[in-house]
Amino acid sequence: MREVERSAASVEEAIEAALEELGISEQEADVQIVQEPQKGVLGIGSRGAVVKVRPKIAMGQSTPEQMGIALGFLEGLVEHLGVEADVVEHVVDGVQYIDLTASGDPDAMAILIGRHGQTLDALQELTRAAVQRKTAERCRLVVDVEDYRKRRRTQLVERAREAAEKVRSSGERQTLEPMNPFERKIVHDAVAEVGGVESVSEGEDPKRRVVIQKSR
Repeated sequence: MREVERSAASVEEAIEAALEELGISEQEADVQIVQEPQKGVLGIGSRGAVVKVRPKIAMGQSTPEQMGIALGFLEGLVEHLGVEADVVEHVVDGVQYIDLTASGDPDAMAILIGRHGQTLDALQELTRAAVQRKTAERCRLVVDVEDYRKRRRTQLVERAREAAEKVRSSGERQTLEPMNPFERKIVHDAVAEVGGVESVSEGEDPKRRVVIQKSR
């Protein structure tokens, strides 16, 4: 399970930075305060806060009970919407997906994706909320439609690595397009595999972006 260590002027800022990189909320995280901030005397001996944060539940992992509830919820939802789709569990690269694929008109699946995946994001949150209501536990399952997220993941990894290599060779920061927390986490993970560079998120949702820069 991935663990992120971050430092900042305050504990709250350090936690926020780590949560952002992991793409999770504070309720979904285990937080360890490694070092409290200290002001020092006349600026001498001052130090920032350091925290370690890791997800309580790994991305895309859920219990059999949670998966059963999620599958049932989605099957009922697509039936209510009049969309003919197969709803199945699928594991890819260690991530547990619930895949929706067309069993009727393929064009109808676009309704479930929406512009830039916005409807799909809402569908995923509805499904997670349905599971949480019945189990009182938050799950990190990933809902996908016609492999939209998997294709997007591949594109983001390629884009992040390409931008990271440019930063490493030129030293100039690269700012990517606005992304949701799930996508920003994919980019952070990809950048972390390239030596000599680092990534941070800047701005406010829904226009929050990943910026890639030389390691400090």
